[in-house]
Amino acid sequence: MPDHTLVLLRHAKSDWSTADDDAQRPLAVRGRKQAPKTGRWLSKHGPALDRAVVSPAERARSTWDLVCAELSRVPPTDLDDRVYAASADELLTVLAELPEEAGTVVLVGHNPGLEDLLELLTGEAVRMPTAALALVDVPAPWSGIRDASCALRAAGRPPT
Repeated sequence: MPDHTLVLLRHAKSDWSTADDDAQRPLAVRGRKQAPKTGRWLSKHGPALDRAVVSPAERARSTWDLVCAELSRVPPTDLDDRVYAASADELLTVLAELPEEAGTVVLVGHNPGLEDLLELLTGEAVRMPTAALALVDVPAPWSGIRDASCALRAAGRPPT
């Protein structure tokens, strides 16, 4: 059994037709349909979540809100400015600061950072399209995640 489980969640499809700046870009109609499906899958098949760390970008926050509406228990949620447009190394820093009692954490963010983080942790290059999830077994304390040999348990976009 792993010490921790990391759930990576890429935000759902955003709407590029608006004049909003990148951080304020909303979800597209497709994204507003994707996110609840992801939430239903996570509720049915995923581990219980102890904490969420979410990018403050509108599309990430909206994705998380729609996912949460499908969960039986919503974990404490931290909006973290460092997650927006973060590199894999920046995301590792965020994860390394998590409290040990948070056994299962969902990180809601963006590409290419999420894909790069997943490859760095597991050695596997996995595509993370919008609204995709990846479940990663972390056999180390959060503070040691940078040097852990993590294992990919599951990845992909929930079926529509």
